[in-house]
Amino acid sequence: MIKEEFTMDHIKLGYAPTRRSIFSAPDAVKYRGLTADRLRELGIDFVDITDINAEGLLYNDEDMKKIAEKFKAEKIDGLFLPHCNFGTEYECARLAKELNVPVLLWGPLDERPEPDGTRLRDTQCGLFATGKVLRRFRIPFTYMTNCRLNDPVFERGIRDFMAVCNVVKKFKNMRILQISTRPFDFWTTMCNEGELLEKFNIQLSPIPMPELTDEVKKVKAEKTEVKKVIEYCRTNMIVEIKDEELENVAALKVAMKNLITKYGCQAGAIQCWNQLQSELGVMPCAANALLNEEGIPVVCETDIHGAITALMVEAAGMGETRSFFADWTIRHPDNANGELLQHCGPWPISVARETPKITYPLAFDYPGAITAEAKHGDVTLARFDGDNGEYSLLLGNAKGIDGPKGMGTYLWVEVDNIKRLEAKIVEGPYIHHCVGIHKDVVPVLYEACKYIGIQPDLYDPIEEDVKAYLRGE
Repeated sequence: MIKEEFTMDHIKLGYAPTRRSIFSAPDAVKYRGLTADRLRELGIDFVDITDINAEGLLYNDEDMKKIAEKFKAEKIDGLFLPHCNFGTEYECARLAKELNVPVLLWGPLDERPEPDGTRLRDTQCGLFATGKVLRRFRIPFTYMTNCRLNDPVFERGIRDFMAVCNVVKKFKNMRILQISTRPFDFWTTMCNEGELLEKFNIQLSPIPMPELTDEVKKVKAEKTEVKKVIEYCRTNMIVEIKDEELENVAALKVAMKNLITKYGCQAGAIQCWNQLQSELGVMPCAANALLNEEGIPVVCETDIHGAITALMVEAAGMGETRSFFADWTIRHPDNANGELLQHCGPWPISVARETPKITYPLAFDYPGAITAEAKHGDVTLARFDGDNGEYSLLLGNAKGIDGPKGMGTYLWVEVDNIKRLEAKIVEGPYIHHCVGIHKDVVPVLYEACKYIGIQPDLYDPIEEDVKAYLRGE
């Protein structure tokens, strides 16, 4: 198994603490400072507003406009609105409307009232007011429960919100390299390119297969990058294919990466059979796996929705954990709620429980696939999909379990109720493909759906549990 050393994705928050004049301004200033200190302590990148006014607080229109301009210039990914006392709800709403980024609403827990009954901040009451006004403005927002700065819920809530921001950021800026058409036989993987663009600004960059094979020839002639990939494969995997076949695998990886870079894409979807085999004599699975390991998802069978899912899932994990693209295949022979997740061999090697082999796949007579069982443990499974103009995100939890030996990259998983899951997939709008990740990102993906305009669809009845987690319970 390969040691994971991935760089965490970077998110920048706009920090706009707010107050209201009828409550204690000094206490509001105090808590704006304490909250900023806590963010720095947690290593959170944020843009402050101490240069806007003497208090560094949001409470009037003139300053709101200046704050909006500053945050736009700084290209913030999310807006944090701490209510340092009651706060000014309409200024929070106006600012959020201007910025069109995910919004985090929170306030520090109030102290005991003064002996004479005086209350200095009334933070919770202000949060109630702001929530209502944000709704009037049709602004989706995330609420982090009224708590103290040293409460573990605060840190968890901040980090989860940053992951939500990351999903939204990635989703709204997706461009996917489509290599050739979908395989004729796979009507399941058809997508509506125009609709994805119109609804979500998801862009496809389609190229014909000869453009890929021409790039393969080019990088083989240049040799340098191909040689590096060959060395990497021999160091990190067991190679059971011929030297010239391994060279084609390596060249395919380099070529796909070059084209993904050339067209400004973040992921790819390839027609993995049959024309590619006629041209290069190899399967693309191992090449896909190598790119997946680098955090560039490349999925099989030109499954555009699958590539979208992979980008969302990895964003929810803040880029720290690699995902894997799988078929739902067969039931476990011994476990009533077990299922085999498998594909010919495109999974990143850091997912593997054992040293991967570059060999032949299950269903084809061409080399270039990987065989390895994946690590067990808890996983999130997800699938972005849609039809008839409606889109949703299937998601839920599973855990890796023991099972019969498989071919390709595979993992036996156990879910809570396989019959319920089976019905959910058959009845749609989903297909036999999903994306897994060894991390619980269900709450993050669930919350992100409100910002990107799709329906979260939990395959287990855990919605109240997810909501409770997000509330800080």
